[in-house]
Amino acid sequence: MKIKGLFFLCIVMICSISLRAQDSAAPIFPKLGKSDTIRVASTNDNGIMIPWMQLQDVSIYAARIWKSPAEQAAYNRLRYNVLKVMPYALFAKRRYEQLEQDIARTPEKKEQKQLVKQCDKEIKDMFNREIKELTITQGQILTKLIDREVGRTTYDIVKQTKGGFAAFSYQIVARVVGHNLKSTYDPNEDRDIESIIRTSGFYQ
Repeated sequence: MKIKGLFFLCIVMICSISLRAQDSAAPIFPKLGKSDTIRVASTNDNGIMIPWMQLQDVSIYAARIWKSPAEQAAYNRLRYNVLKVMPYALFAKRRYEQLEQDIARTPEKKEQKQLVKQCDKEIKDMFNREIKELTITQGQILTKLIDREVGRTTYDIVKQTKGGFAAFSYQIVARVVGHNLKSTYDPNEDRDIESIIRTSGFYQ
C-alpha cells in the first residue's frame, strides 16, 4: 500500500513539474516575413502568440426602394439640405472644443471672457457670410446636427457662453422665424439624416 502511495505521489510531482515547465516556457511568436513591419497586438494562446488588430466598423446599406417618385424627391431634398449644413455643424464642434480647451488652460476670468468673445465673433462672422442665407428647413437641420456633433443643444451652448438671458432672447428670435435652439438629435427618429451623414464621407 505504501509503495502504491509513493508511486502515486511521484506521478503527481512529475505532472506538476511538467506543467510548470510549460507555463514558464517562452511564448512562440509567428515568423515574420520581410514585409511584416507593422506592429500589432497579440494574445497568448497556450504559449502561442496570435497577432491581431482591430478593424474599423463597416456599415453596409442595401439599395433603397422608393414607394413613389415623391418620396425619393423628398429624400433628395433632405440629402441636399444635410450636406449643405453639415460643414457648419462640424465647424461649431471644432470651435467649441477648442474654446473649452483654451478656457481650461486659462485661469483668469478676464481672459476666459475674451476667449468666449473671440469665439462668438467667429461664429457671428460665419453667420453673416453664409448661415443667414439658409432656409428655415436647413436651419432646423443645423440645430439638430449641432446637438449631434457637440453633444449639447444650441440653446445650452449659448447659455453657457453668453448667459441665460442671452439664450432666452436668442430662443425667442429663433422661434419667430421657425427655429428652435433646443432641438435635439435622435439617431432613430432622424434615421434618414443619420444614413445620409454615414454614407457621405464626413468621417472617413
